[in-house]
Amino acid sequence: MEWGSESAAVRRHRVGGERRDGPAAAPPPEREAGAQEPLVDGCGGGGGGGRTRKRSLGGSSGARRDAGTGLSEARAALGLALYLLALRTLVQLSLQQLVLRGAAGHHGEFDALQARDYLEHITSIGPRTTGSPENEILTVHYLLEQIKLIEVQSNRLHKISVDVQRPTGSFSIDFLGGFTSYYDNITNVVVKLEPRDGAQHAVLANCHFDSVANSPGASDDAVSCSVMLEVLRVLSTSSEALHHAVIFLFNGAEENVLQASHGFITQHPWASLIRAFINLEAAGVGGKELVFQTGPENPWLVQAYVSAAKHPFASVVAQEVFQSGIIPSDTDFRIYRDFGNIPGIDLAFIENGYIYHTKYDTADRILTDSIQRAGDNILAVLKHLATSDMLAAASKYRHGNMVFFDVLGLFVIAYPSRIGSIINYMVVMGVILYLGKKLLQPKHKTGNYKKDFLCGLGITLISWFTSLVTVLIIAVFISLIGQSLSWYNHFYVSVCLYGTATVAKIIFIHTLAKRFYYMNVSDQYLGEVFFDISLFVHCCFLVTLTYQGLCSAFISAVWVAFPLLTKLCVHKDFKQHGAQGKFIAFYLLGMFIPYLYALYLIWAVFEMFTPILGRSGSEIPPDVVLASILAGCTMILSSYFINFIYLAKSTKKTMLTLTLVCAITFLLVCSGTFFPYSSNPANPKPKRVFLQHVTRTFHDLEGNAVKRDSGIWINGFDYTGMSHITPHIPEINDSIRAHCEENAPLCGFPWYLPVHFLIRKNWYLPAPEVSPRNPAHFRLISKEQTPWDSIKLTFEATGLAMDFKATRPLPLSVSSGFSPLS
Repeated sequence: MEWGSESAAVRRHRVGGERRDGPAAAPPPEREAGAQEPLVDGCGGGGGGGRTRKRSLGGSSGARRDAGTGLSEARAALGLALYLLALRTLVQLSLQQLVLRGAAGHHGEFDALQARDYLEHITSIGPRTTGSPENEILTVHYLLEQIKLIEVQSNRLHKISVDVQRPTGSFSIDFLGGFTSYYDNITNVVVKLEPRDGAQHAVLANCHFDSVANSPGASDDAVSCSVMLEVLRVLSTSSEALHHAVIFLFNGAEENVLQASHGFITQHPWASLIRAFINLEAAGVGGKELVFQTGPENPWLVQAYVSAAKHPFASVVAQEVFQSGIIPSDTDFRIYRDFGNIPGIDLAFIENGYIYHTKYDTADRILTDSIQRAGDNILAVLKHLATSDMLAAASKYRHGNMVFFDVLGLFVIAYPSRIGSIINYMVVMGVILYLGKKLLQPKHKTGNYKKDFLCGLGITLISWFTSLVTVLIIAVFISLIGQSLSWYNHFYVSVCLYGTATVAKIIFIHTLAKRFYYMNVSDQYLGEVFFDISLFVHCCFLVTLTYQGLCSAFISAVWVAFPLLTKLCVHKDFKQHGAQGKFIAFYLLGMFIPYLYALYLIWAVFEMFTPILGRSGSEIPPDVVLASILAGCTMILSSYFINFIYLAKSTKKTMLTLTLVCAITFLLVCSGTFFPYSSNPANPKPKRVFLQHVTRTFHDLEGNAVKRDSGIWINGFDYTGMSHITPHIPEINDSIRAHCEENAPLCGFPWYLPVHFLIRKNWYLPAPEVSPRNPAHFRLISKEQTPWDSIKLTFEATGLAMDFKATRPLPLSVSSGFSPLS
C-alpha cells in the first residue's frame, strides 16, 4: 500500500517512530519516499511477546511535528496534583460549613443553646449503662422534669401525654451470627404530642439515653435526646396545628442490643399509631448527621426529607454499604422495620469516630453548629410529616426504591430507581454508539483500533491487578512485622505508602507498554484509545450495578456521562492541535463534577472506615483492608488520567518521585516511627482495650458446679492486640493467653455479644474473686431431651453479678468495639 491510498487518520497514528529515536534521526537516503515496510502486529504474539510496527521513515517531518505535541511531564504531574488538591479543598470547605442559613434561636425555631444545656445536664450524670441507677433513676428523673416544664409552656392547640414504660420480653436477631436477647424491666420514656382533639396516626422520633460503660455518651446518643427535647419544646409552643401526632421515644436500653425499642414497638399501646419514624444515632462525634438508611421502599419518605431538610446530607451509597453487612453494626432502625413493619429514616453523626464509645465522647467536643443543623433538619422533617396527608395512607405509597444523594450539602437530588435505570441504560447506549462507530468500522479506515483497544484493555486490567497485588504484599508484610495501624494517628501515611505504590505501579505498567509494545504509534492516537478504554470499563461497571438493581449505579452513570460529553466537546480541538493547554483546560473542566463527587464520597468512606478499623477485632488485618480501599479509590481517580501517560513525553521523574516517597514511608513504618495512637487532649485517638474483672463458675448438665476461677479478662479490640502494652506491663504476655473451653458456650467467657469470632486473641490474668453487693445464684430447675436430639435446660439465675459503683467496666460494654452505630 502506498501512503497516498491511506486515510489521514491512519497516517496520523501510524507515524511517530522518529519521536522516540530523537530529532536527529534522518530517513535513509536510499529509501524511496513512497516505500513502506510490512506492518507486523499482534497482542502478545511474536518471538518476544511484544509488538513492533515497522513503517516508512519517509514521513519523519510529520513525526517530528507529532512529537512537538507531547505534554511536559513536570507540568502534567503538577497540574493534575493541583487539580485534585483544589477539588479536595472544595470538599473540605463544604464539610466544614455545617449551618448554611441564618442564625436560629427566634420564636418557633430550634435553639441549639437550649439543646446544649440539655446535653450538658445529661452527660454530667456520667456513664449510663442499662440497669444502673444513673440510667434508670437519674436520667429518667431529669427527662421527666424537663418534659414537665415543656408541657407547662405548650400551646393550647396541642396536648402532651407522658408515659414511663418498663417492658419485659425477648427476641431473636440475626446480627453478628444470630442470637436471642432477653430483657427485664428496662425503661422507656415516651411523650406523645398531638392535636387537642387527638390523632389516629403518628410519626415516631427515637433516641436512646443509655451509654456504654465508662463513656459519657455525648454523641451516642445524649445529643440526639437533647435535640429531641428541644424539638418537642418548639413544636409544643408552635401556633401551627398538627394533623398527626408526634411520638418522642427516649429509650433506655439500646446499647445492650436494641432491647428498649423492641419493648416499645411490640408492647406499647401507642405503637399501633405509628406510620413512619426517624431514628437518631451516632457513629462519630458531631459534624454532619448522615441519612444512611431509608425505607424499606416508601420513596415518599425520602421526598419528605428532600423537601423539608434545611441542611441535607444523604446518600443511597451509604444505605447500600450499611445494608450489605460489611459494617458489623445495627441500630433501632432494624427493630422498627422488622418487628413493627414501619418505614423510616436513619441518621447518624459520622465525624471523628476515633473517640466514639470512649471516655472522650464529651459534650464539649460537639460543636453548637452541629447541634443546630441536626435540630433544624429533625424539626423540619418531623413538622413536614406531622402535617402530611401521605402519613395517614403510608402503605399506598410503598413502591420501589429511590436514588438519592446530596450535592456538597447544598441540596438533594432524588428520583425513583426505575427512572435511574432508564437514565443509566440511556448513558450505556450513548457509549455503545460512540465506541461502536469506531470498533465496527472497516480496518482500512481505523487501522488497528480494535486490536489496540483490546490489548490496551488487557494492559489496563493488568496494571490495576498488579498494583493491587503490590499494595497487598506491602500490607501483609507490615502486618507480619507488627507495625499495623501505623496510619491510624497519621492518615496521610497510608496515602504516602499505599496510594503512591498504586499510582507508581499503574504508571510503570503503562510506560512499559508505551515503550515496548506501542513504540511506533502516535501518542495522540494512544491517548484517545486509552480514554475509550476507561470509558468502556466504567460503562461495564454501570451495566453491572444497574443489572443488580443497586441504586448506587448513579455514580457510574456520572463517571460515564460527563467524560463522554467532555470527549465529544474537545475531540475536534484534540485532533487538530493535540494535547495543548486549551485541550487540557477543557478536559479537566469536563471532569470537574465526577471527580468532585468522587472525592466527596471518598472522604465519607475514610471518615467512616478508618476509625472502625481500630475496633474491628484481632482477626481482620486493618492494613490489608485500608490498602485495598485506597488502591480501589486510586484506580478510579486515575482511570481518566491514564491517557496522560501516553500523551506525556516521559514519566521517569514522576515514577521516581512516587517510588521514593513510597520507599521512605515504608522504611519509616517498618522502623516504628509512626505510633498508631494518641492521647492528645485536642484530638485523641486511643487504643481500645477492655478489662473485665470476672468470676466464672462452670456447671455440668446436672447443675453441679465443676469449676470456678476469677481473673481479669483482657480484650484488645484491634489487630495489634497487646503488643504495645506488654513492654510496660510484662504480666500481660502469651503465657496468660486465654484458651477456649471447648465444651462451654462462647469458649466459656461472658461475651455480651457473640463476637468471639472477631476476637480470638484475649488474655486472662488470675485475680481475686469479684465481691458484688448481691452475689449471683444459679439453680437448675429441669432437664429435658428434645425430639431434635438436643437437651433443653430450664434454670434460674438471680442476683447482681456486677457492682455498679465499682470503677471496673461492665461486661455489657464489650459491644462498644463492634457496634459503630449502636
